[in-house]
Amino acid sequence: MTAISTAQMNILHALGQSYLDMRRPRLIGRAPGRLDVMGGIADYSGSLVLQLPLTEATYALVQPRCDGQVVVVSGAVTDLSGPNIVEMPIAEIYRYLADTTALHQMLTVNPDTAWASYLLGVVAIVARQANVFLYDGITIVIDSQVPLGKGVSSSAAIEVATMRALLALVGHEIDGRTLAMWSQMVENHIVGAPCGIMDQMTSACGVANQLLALRCQPAELLEPVALPDSIQVWGIDSGVRHAVTGADYTTVRVAAFMGYRMLTSLLGMPTTIVDGVAKIDDSRWHGYLANITPSEFMQYYAQLPNHLDGGSFIRHYQATHDTVTHVNPHQNYPVRQATAHPIYEHQRVRLFAALLQHPTMNHERAQLLGELMYQAHESYNACGLGADATDAIVAQVRALGPAYGLYGAKITGGGSGGTVAVLGRPDARAIVQDIASQYGTGMVFAGSSDGAIKVAPVTIE
Repeated sequence: MTAISTAQMNILHALGQSYLDMRRPRLIGRAPGRLDVMGGIADYSGSLVLQLPLTEATYALVQPRCDGQVVVVSGAVTDLSGPNIVEMPIAEIYRYLADTTALHQMLTVNPDTAWASYLLGVVAIVARQANVFLYDGITIVIDSQVPLGKGVSSSAAIEVATMRALLALVGHEIDGRTLAMWSQMVENHIVGAPCGIMDQMTSACGVANQLLALRCQPAELLEPVALPDSIQVWGIDSGVRHAVTGADYTTVRVAAFMGYRMLTSLLGMPTTIVDGVAKIDDSRWHGYLANITPSEFMQYYAQLPNHLDGGSFIRHYQATHDTVTHVNPHQNYPVRQATAHPIYEHQRVRLFAALLQHPTMNHERAQLLGELMYQAHESYNACGLGADATDAIVAQVRALGPAYGLYGAKITGGGSGGTVAVLGRPDARAIVQDIASQYGTGMVFAGSSDGAIKVAPVTIE
């Protein structure tokens, strides 16, 4: 178990001291960030992913109010402009529960306070999914060790920690999978970020020092995969800010769903359009690109265009089956590569897991693991999700190689910056730190901790 320390409790109380009543009970939840070891952006296409829950975590303190206000105080947005406190009548949130699009617009219209949508969205989703209404109001105070914009899932940690604490406060029990899926609803429908499920699942269900194995169809937890003592994984911060809301990530996601829609059309799968979403009768791949094998995909590869503008796609196919994103008629999409990536990535992740589960981890298997990471990195670049800074880190890891205890590296999460995952021998830690200092910010993520569902929220009387 990972405890919530007295020092962390004191930090939360100091942040929220002007809004907390020390005579009334408070409750604190915790959820870690995650390092994407393999799988990354293939999660929304149904791939297997392997994720490490990090030591760094977000802490959320909640306390009922009696004035009908919801007050959110954050120690996690110090690098953003604008206030770190947002207050509004809780009835304003409940007024929009039937229309999450309108709620999203209301909570994000002001960029200086849009960060609060991650917390206020939790209040909304708890009301929608659990039928729990806090009409008297609620104070939420968060503090985070998970740095923003590094591609280690700071947003999921905020959502999961807050929801875990809030549900515990009202005595509503759910399992880790449900906790993750409700948290994903916050990000997809309230914040407006089209993330897959792996971030929230790792933050909620991760086990310390093990890779969470998740088949994202939509969220099937498999047995976690242990890392042998002879190898270790680190994360190096590239210094380039990453955001799931970024255009590149969204463009690649949309392109992948476009490719799937075009493949099902080639095979004549019956399709109807309902409320702007394609309903595809797919008994072969069951709605996921990852269920197409690479050898099968090669039969159709040449029939997909390298790029296609959204307007042409809409005229021919009307819509994709993605309920989170929509095709922009004025955008050009990298259809072929975005479609190929999750198909091949799913196979890479399966091989990666199989190699780790072998009873003996020798030098050759470690090198094969590294090669799979390098392949994943290059596939990200081919999709348009690379960055010079992450390429430089990967290139240096490759240049030093096994002679220095380094086997592989790849960009992580949504790409376009963020963190690079590095695989090597445990005694390569100093080399990894040198690379981080020379080619990144010097920040290295190392170590692991349990997910939120394994850490009981702390009640303070």
